[in-house]
Amino acid sequence: MQGSTKAGIDRPEQIVRQPPAPEDIRAQLDRIMASPEFPDTGHAHSFLRYVVEETLSGRSERIKGYSIAIEVFKRDERFNQDDPVVRIEAGRLRRTLERYYLVAGQNDPVRIDIPKGKYVPFFSWNGPIAEEAAHRSSVRSSKYPWRMKWPILLSLLAILVATLGYWMAGPPASSTTAAGPDGPTLVIAPFANFSEGPEANLYALGLTEELLTALPRFKEIKVFGRETSEAFPPEVDPSRVRKELGANYLLAGAVRVSGDRVRVTARLLDTKTGAILWSQTYDDDVRSRGLFAIQTDVANRVATAVAQPYGIISKAVASSPPPDDRGAYDCTLQFYGYRAELSVEKHGKVRMCLESAVARFPSYATAWAMLSILYLDEDRFGYNPTSESSTSLERSLHAARRAVELDPGNTRALQALMTALFFNRQLTEALRVGEQALATNPNDTELMGEYGVRLAMGGQWQRGAAVLDQALALNPGGAGYYRGNRALASYMLGDYDTAVVDIRQANLQKFPLFHIVAAVIYAERGMMVDATREGTLFMKMRPAFLPNITAELTNRNFQPEDQLRVIAGLRKAGMPVRAETAETTSPPLPTSDLPSR
Repeated sequence: MQGSTKAGIDRPEQIVRQPPAPEDIRAQLDRIMASPEFPDTGHAHSFLRYVVEETLSGRSERIKGYSIAIEVFKRDERFNQDDPVVRIEAGRLRRTLERYYLVAGQNDPVRIDIPKGKYVPFFSWNGPIAEEAAHRSSVRSSKYPWRMKWPILLSLLAILVATLGYWMAGPPASSTTAAGPDGPTLVIAPFANFSEGPEANLYALGLTEELLTALPRFKEIKVFGRETSEAFPPEVDPSRVRKELGANYLLAGAVRVSGDRVRVTARLLDTKTGAILWSQTYDDDVRSRGLFAIQTDVANRVATAVAQPYGIISKAVASSPPPDDRGAYDCTLQFYGYRAELSVEKHGKVRMCLESAVARFPSYATAWAMLSILYLDEDRFGYNPTSESSTSLERSLHAARRAVELDPGNTRALQALMTALFFNRQLTEALRVGEQALATNPNDTELMGEYGVRLAMGGQWQRGAAVLDQALALNPGGAGYYRGNRALASYMLGDYDTAVVDIRQANLQKFPLFHIVAAVIYAERGMMVDATREGTLFMKMRPAFLPNITAELTNRNFQPEDQLRVIAGLRKAGMPVRAETAETTSPPLPTSDLPSR
């Protein structure tokens, strides 16, 4: 029996476990920085080093979005708090750290995390190997108490301040509540591993993590978090999920790796009936891209198919609405129905629904964002104008800023802000917000399509067309509005055959601007009967548009040479455009490889 005090000192089970000391944390920081699994993309290295060093120095209370923007991103003191750059980069940093600890850092002694919703890091021991490091740290403390006393106290104080700040401010907004009222709820079960070996198991875990990152970006659905997901087995029965959590949907799947081939199966189930609403199989070759590139690609494709505004869940909810009060969430479904049709009748109904929703749920960011777009449509489309003292453009921008203030990472809120800024003639700022929004959720085809339209109308027709092509490829059944704008881009780039195909596929008969775009396209192809019909329909629907054509195009940020191109097309279609609205000389025809400006 080893009962002496001296012998007991070296036994880890008899040592009170100390948190990582500053020297352990800094060693781990250097280990992370040196790893190829933690690339120095953007500001990842400087961001992480800044927040770690500030915390270890006892200055965690200074770690705010503003200070990070100044110290890390080198912005000046006029940094706008509405700028989401810090939040976007923090999200990237969290995901990069998660990936690092899944791959290269799974056996590292110390773990550094950035809790969701915060910028102050949290330090802890990591895994079995860390037990020995923790023991060594405790032994150092017992042998050299005065040498270790202040660093440990500072580290403890920093962790205490970070933890207290984290909980006093409230836990980070859970993805289960971010969607607002009455939205559908989704649980992601851990993907099963049908292969052998640690690499395949790591891939299955990583794919589940990627989905838990990608799906909550779609704020119209509520996704239960990581802890809930881990509580279920891969083959969990859908009825159990509904019984225990009340969730409407279950996303489950499996991974099989065989030699150089990897196969992923994914399926979405209705937890009430157990019915499979959607399933897909993805096959790939690890020699061409590697497991982790495939993992990210598959997660993004699944998220896009299941959760985007015109995706599987949206269609499932729309096909079986509640019998009575459809609730505030239904307003968002009505919004997408309006976007697909763009009729003045639906505009009025959806605007009334959303105004009621924000009155009942004033913190519902998605509803504010959609309301912003509807206010904007009063001006740009002439739909249901009101007699309020503030202009529709002012109300649109106010609602968009309110949405971003409530939920800075909300894709629909950033989309609304981009569009409101665009029509308030702040083109550069609008495109900057759009680019950052797409970085926040690169799988959202509603946002992607709107961003492509803004790029194109702002003069970058080639780049805008490419973004629209990507949106339409990911969501072929999406809003005809984007197909119509793709037709306009083809026309402006001189690709008239494609323009005819696109405008016919758009088929937005209740949307006035559809007819004017169709008229100029048909006229260019010599289809004068069709051009005359479309032009006549347009003039009946928007009689005040052509007399103010220059102002209308200017308000949409058309560049001067592009305005001339459109006006020449209108004249070719036989539409009455006054001579003073354009120069008498026709502009040169564009080419399909027109460079972006």
